[in-house]
Amino acid sequence: MTARSQRTILLVPHTHRPGNILAAVRATELLSDAGIEVRLLKQRNEGPVMDEPVLQALERAEEGPEAAAGCELVLVLGGDGTFLRAATYAYAQDIPVLGINLGHVGFLAEWEQESLDEAIGRVIEREYRVEDRMTIDVALYDSEANLLGSGWALNEASVENVDRTKVLDATLEVDFRPVSSFGCDGVLLSTPTGSTAYAFAAGGPIMWPEVEALLVVPNNAHALFTTPLVVSPRSTVAVESKSATGSANVVLDGFRSMMMPPGSRVEVIRGARPVRWVRLDEHPFTDRLVHKFKLPVKGWRGPASKNVD
Repeated sequence: MTARSQRTILLVPHTHRPGNILAAVRATELLSDAGIEVRLLKQRNEGPVMDEPVLQALERAEEGPEAAAGCELVLVLGGDGTFLRAATYAYAQDIPVLGINLGHVGFLAEWEQESLDEAIGRVIEREYRVEDRMTIDVALYDSEANLLGSGWALNEASVENVDRTKVLDATLEVDFRPVSSFGCDGVLLSTPTGSTAYAFAAGGPIMWPEVEALLVVPNNAHALFTTPLVVSPRSTVAVESKSATGSANVVLDGFRSMMMPPGSRVEVIRGARPVRWVRLDEHPFTDRLVHKFKLPVKGWRGPASKNVD
């Protein structure tokens, strides 16, 4: 096999549980036996990896935008937190990401651990499809309109009050017009993918991934009008903090953050580029929702038409 035709996959495992390490070893063995090169994301604690000869021998990739350079896809073994971090490497190289859940709910993962061998087999045979998931682009400005920072998110941008003993005084804006001012713990600006995560826990609605929209959820706001808003994907949503209020953080996908000083402004628009998402089956989002949240569906009779599957 020539260097040009060599298939390479970046493996991003959550290594804090012994069972996860065994899953990483199994995935590596299956891929390697098929002639696919496995590159392992370098772990902050290499101890568990060094105890396994199969993983110890793998090439390491440093954290950063070049981690998945030249790879076919990013394979994630872990929960949603691991997936979101791994998605940054796939996003940087515009390649797909596939998650196998080794955590609890694992809403972002495509399949569960018991289906690991079949999932790897689909990857080996290239029997998968790729769909795009909407992202958001985020920009932070000071009171003089100077850019303080920027980033992107797959799930959400969370404006969070730093001092939990006080409220954050903020004004919500859509399409450069004010909507409402209120004191709050923060404001969540979410994608449809993120609607099942923090935004859902804060009282927001669940949106199907095919929906193209921005979701705005005030978090513990002290005001009459604090209902979540579903906004056009062509809109610009902004949150301004008052100059006399406390500092906030803008947290992207739960692990990247920017300090938001009093009197500053965060703007969110639809992302210029999506995350490419590996799908292994044709099951609808409804089934995933029922399965992951263990929703009660006992008594369901199904559609009356025999033509509906």
